[in-house]
Amino acid sequence: MDLRILSTIFLFSLCTTITGQEEVYEFRTYELEYFSPAEVLHNYFEQALIPALNRMGIGNVGAFEETGEALPKKIYLLIAYENIQAFQASKDALARDVKYLNDAKSYLQAAEESIPYKRISTNLIRSTPGVPKLVKPADKANLFELRIYESHNEDALRRKVKMFNDSEFGIFEDVGLPVVFFGSNIAGEQMPCLTYLLAFKDKAAHAEAWAKFGPHPEWQRIIKLEEYANAMNDITRVFLKPLPYSQL
Repeated sequence: MDLRILSTIFLFSLCTTITGQEEVYEFRTYELEYFSPAEVLHNYFEQALIPALNRMGIGNVGAFEETGEALPKKIYLLIAYENIQAFQASKDALARDVKYLNDAKSYLQAAEESIPYKRISTNLIRSTPGVPKLVKPADKANLFELRIYESHNEDALRRKVKMFNDSEFGIFEDVGLPVVFFGSNIAGEQMPCLTYLLAFKDKAAHAEAWAKFGPHPEWQRIIKLEEYANAMNDITRVFLKPLPYSQL
């Protein structure tokens, strides 16, 4: 692992001990090879990895694919840990889990040409006091919206996160934008950035909620505050649908 990532994780671990920060999210992206069947990967998630995580006490594991027909296809995995130590311990726990090793044999011992993905990328995300823990959608959610907000430096990101904690989460609740998780990225791509996930019944519910957001009086107030000026400079938005074995 890159020394910079190790340093970041170490510093975050110290900070977690002091502040009692609630959760760390591992958000994996599997970029699939073109026209490569992904059954071995889906079977691995459903029959081996997710059950093993559940045995560790890690629940509500999310598994998604993008809506539409964008290429290359991607599969996303969301895993919520109590803290950074639990993330680290999970890797060793899997290596000692005899049932997992047996259940995962067809994937772990698969020939190279049978592996359907080109690469795996991982982002680690620190939860925030405004949404300290992952929230499983109350109703059956068929559409998820992943949003990544990039900032030009760490202070700009701090101000954007503060904007959410102080005001935006309240607006989200008012207009019907249910947050599954939210946090600042501590390692991975597109940094400095924050990442969050919203859940909806369908596209109509998504459109209705966002239509109420812009005109909301609190939003109109805070976007004029100097404190939050230039806190964000880019947005990535990806629409996801849950895979059949997703626990979200």
